Amino acid sequence: MNRKRFWGGEMTPDKEAAYETLYQCLKTIAQLMAPNAPFFGDRLYRDLVGETVHLSEWPKADEALIDKNLERQMYLAQQATSTILSLRKRAEKNVRQPLQKAVIPTPDLETAEALKHVEELIRSEVNVKELVIVPAEKSEIRLVKKIKPQFKVLGKKVGAQMKAVAAEINAMTQDQIAQMEAEGTYTLHDTPYTLVAEDVEILTEDMPGWLVANNGILTVALDIELTDELIEEGVARELVNRIQNLRKSSGLEITDRIRVEIEDQETIHNAVLHCQEYIAAQVLATDIRLMANGEWPTAIDINGQNVNIKIEKA
Repeated sequence: MNRKRFWGGEMTPDKEAAYETLYQCLKTIAQLMAPNAPFFGDRLYRDLVGETVHLSEWPKADEALIDKNLERQMYLAQQATSTILSLRKRAEKNVRQPLQKAVIPTPDLETAEALKHVEELIRSEVNVKELVIVPAEKSEIRLVKKIKPQFKVLGKKVGAQMKAVAAEINAMTQDQIAQMEAEGTYTLHDTPYTLVAEDVEILTEDMPGWLVANNGILTVALDIELTDELIEEGVARELVNRIQNLRKSSGLEITDRIRVEIEDQETIHNAVLHCQEYIAAQVLATDIRLMANGEWPTAIDINGQNVNIKIEKA
């Protein structure tokens, strides 16, 4: 995800910060690995510092650099990313296929603010155009929750009252389920028992055109409907991936400019026309042409369709 920060352009403060962070991480890893990987650790450290790692001081944690807020933000980013990617897999939507929107109705304002700090990271990693992060009560998405008793767990705790407890759990309202989610406990009214997280399973129903999933304190709704524009962009990203692989297998340098000729087919025609500037920028192409005929040294697979293509150094 930091590739663009390291690659190209001038030495901006952001780029310098990226290099300094990478340097510190590699240097510390070299020291930590040295007892168990003495030769590789020493080579890595010498390349970075110019001295042997085995005469350096054992690294000490600098607790002043620990940022608990940032750690929580990244933890939530990982949860959100993992959930959205699992929903993509359920919907059989390749990550290179852009989707329009994901909505995260958060349990409280603090979680919403934490996620907003890493919103761009999440959006980029899961390839969605919009990421809507709002407290649940303000969300445009109205999620329907269901709660089910975990009979094996509850049975050992409530014994003969199991039937009455299960009936009261099944009758819980959306507000009561939300309270259970937020507080982690819920005291039943008709039976003298307080539910805890392990006693129940809370599920979220899918909505038309959306998939929904829970992960810890987060619920995520993913819009899986595809427009023509999204499909074209997905095809363009697939083309970029295949052309980059061809560049590599052809022995081209990463800075070489190329010319690209692509067999004109209905499945890719609009994607190349409408996303030509994006494709050219990604693969360093000076010219991209759709050709009805030509000499085609290579065929690539784009979403199950064979497409003939030719690239050459400009």
